[in-house]
Amino acid sequence: MPFRFGECVLDQERRELTLRGQVVGVGPQVFDLLLHLVRNHDRVVSKDDLLEAVWNGRIVSESTITSHINAVRKAIGDSGGEQRLVRTVPRKGFRFVGAIDVGGAEVGAIGETPQPGGSGIASGASSEGRETPSGPALPGKPSITVLPFQNLSGDPEQDYFADGVVEDIIAALSRIRWLFVIARNSSFAYKGRAVDVTDVGRELGVRYVLEGSVRKAGNKVRITGQLIDATSGMHLWAERFEGMLDDLFELQDRIAESVVGAIAPQLERAEIERAKRKPTESLDAYDYYLRGMAKLHSGTREAIDAALPLFHKATGLDPEFASAYGGAAWCHLWRKVNGWMTDRPLEIAEGVRLARLAVEFGRDDAVALTRAGHALGHFVGDLDGGIALIDRAVLLNPNFAPAWFLGGYLRAFRGETESASEHFAHAARLSPLDPEMFRMQAGTALAHFFAGRYDCAVAWADKALGNLPSLLVAIALTAASHALAGRTEDARQTMQQLRALDPSLRVSTLREWLPIHRPEDLTRFAEGLSLAGLPE
Repeated sequence: MPFRFGECVLDQERRELTLRGQVVGVGPQVFDLLLHLVRNHDRVVSKDDLLEAVWNGRIVSESTITSHINAVRKAIGDSGGEQRLVRTVPRKGFRFVGAIDVGGAEVGAIGETPQPGGSGIASGASSEGRETPSGPALPGKPSITVLPFQNLSGDPEQDYFADGVVEDIIAALSRIRWLFVIARNSSFAYKGRAVDVTDVGRELGVRYVLEGSVRKAGNKVRITGQLIDATSGMHLWAERFEGMLDDLFELQDRIAESVVGAIAPQLERAEIERAKRKPTESLDAYDYYLRGMAKLHSGTREAIDAALPLFHKATGLDPEFASAYGGAAWCHLWRKVNGWMTDRPLEIAEGVRLARLAVEFGRDDAVALTRAGHALGHFVGDLDGGIALIDRAVLLNPNFAPAWFLGGYLRAFRGETESASEHFAHAARLSPLDPEMFRMQAGTALAHFFAGRYDCAVAWADKALGNLPSLLVAIALTAASHALAGRTEDARQTMQQLRALDPSLRVSTLREWLPIHRPEDLTRFAEGLSLAGLPE
């Protein structure tokens, strides 16, 4: 139910704040801060508590907390001087002191007693203030619980294996910063119980539930998993994984990696579809970001042109939204790679600025570090620095497929072709239905080309072009590979496509186009394109 106080209504389900009937535009962190204070009106909320609840444990400066508190006060018609609703408690923290009405039950300001018929914000509310009378409210970001997998083996000794797989999956999902994951102990409270996933979602306050089963036969084990939207009961994804029991721990790791790599894109797609169904006027920063990512995934010029302002709207609402800065920087990178820039120096400078903001605000954000690291590798030619940022992203979230394939690109440009190929293959295994599969395919073609395997390069470039026919890098690799393999006519036909897409490209500008590190790789590429007919 919405919280009403003063002349405000705070709707936690719609993530909307209104003042005197008018919607107040606030960033997601400001909204989360206000909601946390309101939910915990019965106590002083410390700064450490705010860091954990609003900034996911990330350390931010005192001035950042102060500016967000000031933004909360401004949004609800309060001020630091009056402190009618939000009071600063010196050396302790902050407390919401206004009278709150929840569904007709007034829970009172400081010193007041709740009115008859009301039970406060929640009967039996947790210390974190997350509960409502019907269970915890859905967080402002995607949320999931992983239920204990059923042991269908008929062998109680296999329970520990099934439990180990689930614990690994929970731990891996917990590394994804945009995902709210229920802790292991709460999930395992349902072990051995027949449950309805919609009830589980309501009781735990999550949108998604992952459930599964384990069946052992001889030396083989089969694990099935399915992802369900607990708010509707709709099945979003199902998959089966099989392996040998020779090394249980390795199998646990591999299955957990496969499950997480498969469901992360499904969760993102589900959230994107949910964002699309929301009225435009109710969008907040995260929804703008999701819509931007949906456009970015498709890779067309029109989609990228539409994605960039969406990312800017997200950062406008939340000036510390690292992933949105990374997405915006990456839009400029994709424009550069495909020859779409209209003011090249200006756009490159803007891309660098955005990428550095992504790194500044997202030092523990795998998504931000990945997009920013790849963009900086292209824009400033710092392949080692870009690889270091992406490698940190992999450490933070080993199951994030874009970190593997974008890291593969920088390694290919660095001349590390075998390592690059392994990165692309691992990304494809993590996310076999990824909307950015064409980028993995083009990257694999690049690695094969620099390794001198021209037929393989053509085969992989063709796969990429089947998904995105306007992909300039894949067309260039096809033309150069045909030429160096002696297929002159095929090379010249492909060059016509390349020239139609980017008439300004020249052999002499290849170094400005792509950050190719080794002179022999640049020479090989220039020779192939020259033979295919690219002007000097």
